[in-house]
Amino acid sequence: MLTIDHLSMEFSSRPVLDDICFLINRKERIALVGKNGAGKTTLLRLIAGEYKPTSGRIAREADMTIGYLPQVMLFQDDKTLREEVMTVYRLAPDGQDEARFVAEMDRTIIGLGFERKDFERPCSEFSGGWRMRIELAKILLRHPDLLLLDEPTNHLDIESIQWLEDFLKTSQAAVLMVSHDKAFIDNVCPRTIEITLGRIYDYNVNYSRFVELRKERHEQQVRAYQNQQKMIQDTEEFIERFRYKATKAVQVQSRIKQLEKLERLEVDLEDTSRLNLRFPPAPRSGDFPLMVEDLRKDFGEHNVFHDVTFTIRRGEKVAFVGKNGEGKSTLVKCIMGQLDYLGLLKIGHNVKIGYFAQNQAALLDENLTVFETIDYVAVGDIRTKIRDILGAFMFGGEASDKRVKVLSGGERSRLAMIRLLLEPCNLLILDEPTNHLDMQSKDVLKAALKDFDGTLICVSHDRDFLDGLVSKVYEFGGGRVKEHLGGIYDFLRTKKLNSLEELNRNIRANNDGQAQGQASVGQLNGAQDYAAQKAAAAAQRKKEKQIAQTEEEIAALEEQQRQIEQLLALPENQTAQLFQKYESVKHQIEQKMYEWEILNE
Repeated sequence: MLTIDHLSMEFSSRPVLDDICFLINRKERIALVGKNGAGKTTLLRLIAGEYKPTSGRIAREADMTIGYLPQVMLFQDDKTLREEVMTVYRLAPDGQDEARFVAEMDRTIIGLGFERKDFERPCSEFSGGWRMRIELAKILLRHPDLLLLDEPTNHLDIESIQWLEDFLKTSQAAVLMVSHDKAFIDNVCPRTIEITLGRIYDYNVNYSRFVELRKERHEQQVRAYQNQQKMIQDTEEFIERFRYKATKAVQVQSRIKQLEKLERLEVDLEDTSRLNLRFPPAPRSGDFPLMVEDLRKDFGEHNVFHDVTFTIRRGEKVAFVGKNGEGKSTLVKCIMGQLDYLGLLKIGHNVKIGYFAQNQAALLDENLTVFETIDYVAVGDIRTKIRDILGAFMFGGEASDKRVKVLSGGERSRLAMIRLLLEPCNLLILDEPTNHLDMQSKDVLKAALKDFDGTLICVSHDRDFLDGLVSKVYEFGGGRVKEHLGGIYDFLRTKKLNSLEELNRNIRANNDGQAQGQASVGQLNGAQDYAAQKAAAAAQRKKEKQIAQTEEEIAALEEQQRQIEQLLALPENQTAQLFQKYESVKHQIEQKMYEWEILNE
């Protein structure tokens, strides 16, 4: 469908992409990974046609359409949400059924977290994150052949991420996306392309398996690099030793030419995988660092939440989750004393709070360098690891000497996070701590938080980050806060089960309502109505059985797909026959998912 052919890209004579080649086939879903600044966004913009390559070409099939969601964009303010999204229909080819488009539009907008009452609100009333969702809805509704998504989950809550995940897995479009949400790309993309040092490495596996294979490849590269460096050193020593001896002149010239022709190996030697970052020991607090009872917060006539009651014990690690705008950050600000409220909110004995929010970056001293900012707060043995810590959070090398005033918003947020890691506290409150971190930085932070011996409250939509970190989840929604025991995936499984139970209750209620209505008419024609009820109930049971059966078939096919992917991860198994079998299973899954959607509708 799309071919990248010997593509190179330079900025100010600095190579970003160097002679890369790969194919994107129809319906393929590919994760594009690499460190910040490696060239991921540059590649997306090249494919989207926003940049022209320095050399090479991008070949597309005729009439192929592309939908591109960048990280930053300009927005229209003069339309309502519904009017803005309906512009997609007005640009569509003639013959598209408007009623079907409107139904699909409603499902998409609601799936991305909007409510029906939002449909007539002007776009100007929405924040940047919600406007990004509007643009994403417009792109998805165009049904392009290729979707280019640059950090699509940055402004989505957990429920919307799961909706987008399911949408992309069943979409007919090919997908090339950049994301630091490990769980998201693991579930969506069975292929991973890494950009490093201007080159690409293509893996026909998901991200988790890629990490394992990349480690093996990196170790091989390091050994080859070290062997070459040893050979270069030995050769240069030979040249220097015998440069002026006439009897060795031919050999010296031969060695000089050998070095000139040598293709120098490059390898990313920066390795923070073994970096063991620990918080300073937490001063002991009282048994209950935070107690909340009948808490209520209103902004004018708008109630954010009410009757909120819970207690967090010393040493607990909990997550605040829920749709954007349901009060997670508002409650955090109440805890920090930044907002007033009604009810009881008590901070426990000897509690020292460490707080990270996006505006923490604004409190940094702009005249200090990155290194000085951290050196100022680091104490004890951690001072010997400052350079390693900065490298793990993407401030390696010369970046550590930059002054704070020249840093971007994302860089300042990362620097504020590092500062927080080094200051002693016993109650950590983190509001979306992973938004500006890459995979490696998130792993370092998560490991440090797991070892933290104090209490943690984390507001986050990153499932992989929360998995194994928190043991309790507080769900914000509908003005209430509900406590769920267990980890983030326990909570998500419960939510899915609750939704099905709610659906079944609605079905039963509808059937009961129909039965009651028919019973009242039954005095006129009881036998006929009873037969109709019986037939409707039988049809309903048949549909439910078909849905359950289809779900079992999908699960079996996905397990078969997983087993084939494990085989294909090994080079010796990558035969045409096995690839054909993989594509066949993948097609069967898509068909079954389509059947499942029709049955549920």
